Order: sequence, then C-alpha cells, then structure tokens
Amino acid sequence: MNASTFYVPILWPLVVYGAVVIAMVAFMLALSALLGQRHKKARATEEPYEAGIVSTGSARIRFHAGFYLMAMFFVIFDLEAAFLYAYAVAFPKLGGLAYGEIAVFVAILGVALFYLWRLGALDWSTRAQRAKGNLKLTRAKGSGW
Repeated sequence: MNASTFYVPILWPLVVYGAVVIAMVAFMLALSALLGQRHKKARATEEPYEAGIVSTGSARIRFHAGFYLMAMFFVIFDLEAAFLYAYAVAFPKLGGLAYGEIAVFVAILGVALFYLWRLGALDWSTRAQRAKGNLKLTRAKGSGW
C-alpha cells in the first residue's frame, strides 16, 4: 500500500438514512399533533390506563416475600432451561466433555434447589400453620394407617 493512498469510508448513505429517519419522525409527530383528538381534562384521562377500568385504591401494595422468591426461582430455572436447550442443539458437535460439564451444571442447580427446599424457602405456610402442624394429608379417625 502506498503511503499517499489511504482508505476513506463512504459515509454519505448513513448520513442520508439518518436525515430521512429524523424527517419521518418529525413529520409523524407534527401530523399526530395536527390531526389528533382533543380531550377535555377529565379524571379518567389523567389516570394511568388499566384496561379501560378506572383504578381504585393505591398501587403501593405490600406483597409477601414468597412472590419475589418464586419470581427469582422462575428466572433461575428458566435460564437453566435456555442453557439446556442450547446444549441440546449443539450436542452432536460438543462431545463427551460437554456432557460432563452440563451434568455438573444440572447437579449444582439440583443441590441449590434441595438446599432451598430444606431451608423452607419453598414453603408458603405461615408461622402459625407451621406451629400447629396443619398438613393437608392428615390421618382420619379410625382409618388405621
């Protein structure tokens, strides 16, 4: 390559594309401002839209921590399913070493799930229910088992 020649990228198509996009956005915003419906300021138009139903009460509701735990469990095991799917697609090309790695991955997740189960993180009963020992499968009187 000669010292006097160097590569200059051609950028004019990108500049034209950006200008066209900005012009279209400005045109659509102006057109919607000119042709859009005018609303009277009413109570329902100032509130957030909730499927056509006027909202009642506050949006600041306290949820039990179990809901957040279940959401985290879902994300963790959903990611596990995504990793396992990617492994299953690439299985023919990966070989035995990858099988061992995915087995270790599943084993670690299984141990974590067992730990959470033994810790009681999957138990939704209240302290009073746990103290009473209320179980759904209780022995009926005179059943003999």
